[in-house]
Amino acid sequence: MLELDFTPFPEISTQRLLLRKIEMTDAAAIMAMRSDEIVMQYIDRELITSIEAAEAWIQKVVDSLNNNSGINWAITLKEDPTKQIGTIGFWRLIKEHFRAEIGYMLNRNYWRMGIMKEAIPAVNEFGFKKMGLHSIEAHINPANKASAAILEATGFKREAYFKEDYYFHGKFLDTAIYSLLDK
Repeated sequence: MLELDFTPFPEISTQRLLLRKIEMTDAAAIMAMRSDEIVMQYIDRELITSIEAAEAWIQKVVDSLNNNSGINWAITLKEDPTKQIGTIGFWRLIKEHFRAEIGYMLNRNYWRMGIMKEAIPAVNEFGFKKMGLHSIEAHINPANKASAAILEATGFKREAYFKEDYYFHGKFLDTAIYSLLDK
């Protein structure tokens, strides 16, 4: 079983990005992203429409970090590391199976710039090399063609397609599951 300890918090640096700890000072950026209906179109979660709700979301991230049940990073550009433009992390750890589920989101002003294609491999490398994961999975709404393309471009393979397995806003929705194994 995985034994994890995320202290001190592990920042990740790539060519253009600094992935850092999510802080309460990111609440406005979280709210802007998670209240945007276009960004949230395929996320199938309730919109965050207040700073208080954004702070509550951040507190859940902090709590999961503190009890080693998940780790999430704020995505920032190195040139402005205080400005959070997205989030990425492992929000569901299956320690007994050395597996984690990756999740990510990006402010739409930064779409189509290759940011996720840069962030995902760096986070995957951390998961495999530092955390000791054997596999990483991603669950997406199959209508999210952009997310599917990013996952495939970063080495993930679609392994499953579940029909109407998720209920949200009065509808049953499908889920596509992608997976990546440690090399």
